[in-house]
Amino acid sequence: MIEAPEPASPGPGGGPQLLLFAEPLQREGLLRLLGAEGSSFRLAISPAELTGAPQLVLWSLAAPLEPTTLLRELEQLEQRWHPAPLLLLLPAMPACNRDWLLQLPVTGLLQQPEPDQVREAVATLLAGGRVLDLRGGNSSEATPGTSPKAAGAIGPGQGLGQSLLQSGLLQIDADLQLCRSLLKTQPENLLLVALLEGRLRELAAARTFLLWLWGPLSLAWGTPEPGEAGVPQPPSSGSTAITLRQRTAEGVWQAIQARLAIASGCDREGGRALTSQAEGALFALQGLSPERRRDLLMALLGQLDQLLQRLRQERLRGDELQGRWLQLQPELRHQALRQMAGPYVQLPQQGALLPVADTLSGQSDLLLDDPELPPCLPMLAALLSAQPLLVEGRLLAPDEPQALLHLEALVSNWLVRTAELISAQVLACCGDWPELRRYLLVQELLATRSLERLRNQLNARQRWSEWFERPIQLYESRRLLYRLEGGAIQPLLLTEPRDQELRQLGWLQQAVTLALESRDALAPQLQALLRRLGDLLVVVLTQVVGRAIGLVGRGILQGMGRGISKP
Repeated sequence: MIEAPEPASPGPGGGPQLLLFAEPLQREGLLRLLGAEGSSFRLAISPAELTGAPQLVLWSLAAPLEPTTLLRELEQLEQRWHPAPLLLLLPAMPACNRDWLLQLPVTGLLQQPEPDQVREAVATLLAGGRVLDLRGGNSSEATPGTSPKAAGAIGPGQGLGQSLLQSGLLQIDADLQLCRSLLKTQPENLLLVALLEGRLRELAAARTFLLWLWGPLSLAWGTPEPGEAGVPQPPSSGSTAITLRQRTAEGVWQAIQARLAIASGCDREGGRALTSQAEGALFALQGLSPERRRDLLMALLGQLDQLLQRLRQERLRGDELQGRWLQLQPELRHQALRQMAGPYVQLPQQGALLPVADTLSGQSDLLLDDPELPPCLPMLAALLSAQPLLVEGRLLAPDEPQALLHLEALVSNWLVRTAELISAQVLACCGDWPELRRYLLVQELLATRSLERLRNQLNARQRWSEWFERPIQLYESRRLLYRLEGGAIQPLLLTEPRDQELRQLGWLQQAVTLALESRDALAPQLQALLRRLGDLLVVVLTQVVGRAIGLVGRGILQGMGRGISKP
């Protein structure tokens, strides 16, 4: 269990003591900023000016440093001034990959901060918290420890399957981005809009086919580079801001809850949540009106907060904690559904006013669980007792940036999948209650035909996923998570062992995995056979057919020469 570190006691004669390392110009600015009138900080620009140990070490970089040099300097500072927290201020372009920056041994990390951000970060670190704020656009250069694929390069040691897959995906992504940018301009030509939308569907299908064709074969033709898949990373564009007031389990959960509220749009009163979904995905959640989506996500976040507080008081561990979590899930869903529908709302049905919340709660079957939800025990252990989390082969404390992003992805996936289960039940109830559609659903689903078409599409999608997509993901040890990002649902594929789930599949799903295994086993032999057939065909064409054609041509020329030479 990780406790919140207590800040070191200030030296004699005043408030907290800060040690500054910066270039002269930046140092003067920091001295004016932190040493302003009314500030209790005692600032030192060299170790000789210190009175005792500093309570905070601040290092401001004026220009980018080499990654190895930066890491070595940070390790030396940490060893020299431990246990004082270290705040690192980066320039606009630090020449380091953002994923690599998340692993730096610092307590605070700010990129091109504003003056108010620096003051707030210093106060947070002195109180025992943690601060991270990285701007977008700095992940184009590769750094030590990152794979070339993460930077968009194809390494020379890759197999044929990996090279074809990577180059094809890069081309498809470029075309997708171009089509989306053209659609954002909202062209007036309807034919152009239809062509662009058709092109998007074509590219999405091509991407799916390419992954299906080359994905498993790359395991046989080449070894994937370590560390390129597994941990959810922040988006390549946009900023990443994490503020931990306390480095405890409660502080980690509060930070995740605030980030999810912002990502889903629930932090704005009257705002719309999840106005766009993942490309090519179909969600029952998109059938709810924007206000109801927001209410449902807010209700689930609130219910999850109450459930975590309840589990903290019960102090369960291991299988007992997991069983208790699964036992309380139906009650949580019912409470969230009632809160979303409104406890005092009544609507007419066949001439009588019925309470919406009670009717929906009674008619909905919320006992079923989503089989794609990952095991809950690692997430609960980190959120309840701050136990370390296994992320990309490393045990990290929950307050570490990578671990916190991983926890956020797990909670976000639970949030989306639970909201999807509730939304599917709401759509089923709205089929027999026309008045309920006006209250809960979007305008496009008021017609019975539109609602039934959406429900049929969702059912077909669920069967296809259960019979074919899930066995493939289990066999390839992949797990699909849904992450809330910028008001949208974004898919995220993690690689993790799923052997136990694979053994529990039915005969049809096992037949799908057997077909994949047969294809992987026969692919090298088929490739060698085709190569030898190609070599044989080259020999036949060049040595046999080519020589025969040459002899025939030579005979024709000789005959023509003799005929011309005769009088």
